[in-house]
Amino acid sequence: MLTSVDRLLFVRGVPIFQELRDDFLVRLASIMDELSFPTKHTIFTQGQEGRSLYIIVSGNVRVHLGDRELARLDQGTCFGEMSVFDAEPRSASVTTIDPCECLMLTQQQLYEAIEETPGIAVNVIRLLSRRIREQNLKINKLQDGGGRRLPAMVYEKLAGL
Repeated sequence: MLTSVDRLLFVRGVPIFQELRDDFLVRLASIMDELSFPTKHTIFTQGQEGRSLYIIVSGNVRVHLGDRELARLDQGTCFGEMSVFDAEPRSASVTTIDPCECLMLTQQQLYEAIEETPGIAVNVIRLLSRRIREQNLKINKLQDGGGRRLPAMVYEKLAGL
């Protein structure tokens, strides 16, 4: 369990909350739920309804579609933000690699925070843009791999990520 000072220091370092006022961060950090997950625990599964985002305080998670791993995330990284904004089902599953501590922010809490401090929305847009760029690089590497072309079905699935 984080103390309120530890919570503030941690939240201040999370990319989507950087450059925001401390008085705002104190309030935001105090409303987040702190959750603990054991090793190999599925936090949410692809297709599930999502109304919250998570921020990893400690531990590591893997983002995956079935057995195919899309990414590994560690301390300070958030996940689950897409469903919070588009109200669509979760696009992938997230499972812990080792014991994990996370902070959770609900959709309503996030929307209220954005209303008060729009800078959060800009930071989330930056995060999503960075992740799209990373996926584009992966797709390009797959396309260029050994001069072979991937089947059209693979491109369609990757484009849907």
